[in-house]
Amino acid sequence: MSAPRAALFDIDGTLVDSNYLHVDAWQRAFQTLHTDVEAWRIHASIGQDAGQLLTSLVGERPADWLDEAKSLHARHYQELAPRLRAFPQARELLTTLAGEGIAVVLATSAPADELHLLLEVLNVADAIHATTNADDVDVAKPEPDIVQVALDRAGVSAGEAVFVGDSRWDMAAATRAGVTPFGLRCGGIAERLLTEAGAALVFTDPADLLGRRGSLTAVG
Repeated sequence: MSAPRAALFDIDGTLVDSNYLHVDAWQRAFQTLHTDVEAWRIHASIGQDAGQLLTSLVGERPADWLDEAKSLHARHYQELAPRLRAFPQARELLTTLAGEGIAVVLATSAPADELHLLLEVLNVADAIHATTNADDVDVAKPEPDIVQVALDRAGVSAGEAVFVGDSRWDMAAATRAGVTPFGLRCGGIAERLLTEAGAALVFTDPADLLGRRGSLTAVG
């Protein structure tokens, strides 16, 4: 493929070191609701739609229980937010791609308040063409809807974009939308799992991708 016209990025675990804070916040929420869920199981579910995450971890629960769990997670995550950090060279990656004429879209299904925190951590507003958030879709990853919204905001077709994420759910969503996905291991998911989920190539982190960004056009 030729150089992509747009690069769509997940944020949590991809550009910002936040996955393990989400694990902590979810575990605290579950404990408040007198439900024990192992941290490793929570981590394996990070990145997918919150409703699907909850069902996969605790099974079917009443709607008010699910709403309370989401609310508690949001509260605990806000408390942990001062620990958020951008991964090394994440900012440089986005600014470099934008400088090369590639539209950078942050394709996340995070709630608007969480997106605001992540954007403050990244601090690269001038490099970002557009963003998405939870208000844009009814169901998040691994469904492809958020990827399609990102494509629409970039004004490109699926074949003119690439997607970069850190989870199996990212790879699945991009593949279902017809976008070539690339994986990053910095979110804590093994290369084999990312590849099995559809990643064309897997990089260590944003710094690795920055140094080998020509690889984004090496596969089609």
